Amino acid sequence: MVFTHVRSQYAFMGCQCPREESKAVVMQVPYDGTTSFRAGTREGPHAIISASRQVEFYDRELDRDVAEELGIHTLPEMEPDTGSAEKTVRRVQEMAADVISDGKFPVMLGGEHSVSAGAVAALAAKHSDLSVLQIDAHADLRDEYEGTRFNHACAMRRIRDHVKTTVQVGVRSVCREEVDYIRKSKLGDRVHWGAEFSESKVLSQLTGRVYVTIDLDGFDPSECPGVGTPEPGGLKWLQALKLLRAVSREKEVVGFDVVELMPIPGTVQSEFFAAKLAYKLLGYSFFRS
Repeated sequence: MVFTHVRSQYAFMGCQCPREESKAVVMQVPYDGTTSFRAGTREGPHAIISASRQVEFYDRELDRDVAEELGIHTLPEMEPDTGSAEKTVRRVQEMAADVISDGKFPVMLGGEHSVSAGAVAALAAKHSDLSVLQIDAHADLRDEYEGTRFNHACAMRRIRDHVKTTVQVGVRSVCREEVDYIRKSKLGDRVHWGAEFSESKVLSQLTGRVYVTIDLDGFDPSECPGVGTPEPGGLKWLQALKLLRAVSREKEVVGFDVVELMPIPGTVQSEFFAAKLAYKLLGYSFFRS
């Protein structure tokens, strides 16, 4: 199929395919209402979109021009509710549900990690067997933080309200409450600490359908420093790609997000990293061999 592409500086990869012709739809959620260290993730989606215009369509690993073969449509930035994290998550859920009902593959660019729960809720309503793979430096399993259950530090706890199976990779920062919850809920073997993990074990723990949520602080700060809460000892680029390609090959990835980019003035390293990562995972998700 030949897609109709329109060059656009405000579309992912710099091209806008008509929604009716596209297979993937990119959602932008510029929200950082509950960030607890450094603010700025609200600028993440725009920075990723801008950097993506410098990513080549051709993926040498897949030997495909992914964007041209898929057709990618980018939605305008969603307007968050700056006064309520919960209402923002509900708006994300509604937007994602609309994308899914249209038969499109959802890709979300954040924004802080709290917004991921909305996308997962929409997909869980369609797929009863959905599991979630999280790449993150933080467990995000607090039940409440700073007066709201929809804080970015509660992202995975709210995701677990919708799915039974979650697998966490790269975690290296937790609080006592989260440790107690992990033990009580018997999640211990599905929390893979730091950058040391067994790929085969991760695969065995996921169900047949997977949503991937990537907090960029899951990576080592030497590779992606532009995050709000950097932690040493994270994943490296090739290590993460190897895992993500294996997951895409063995499972059906039904959507994903890349969140928590905090652009650093004077450098574009992190936003290009995030744009390339999203494009790679999009290619893996559709071209699974």
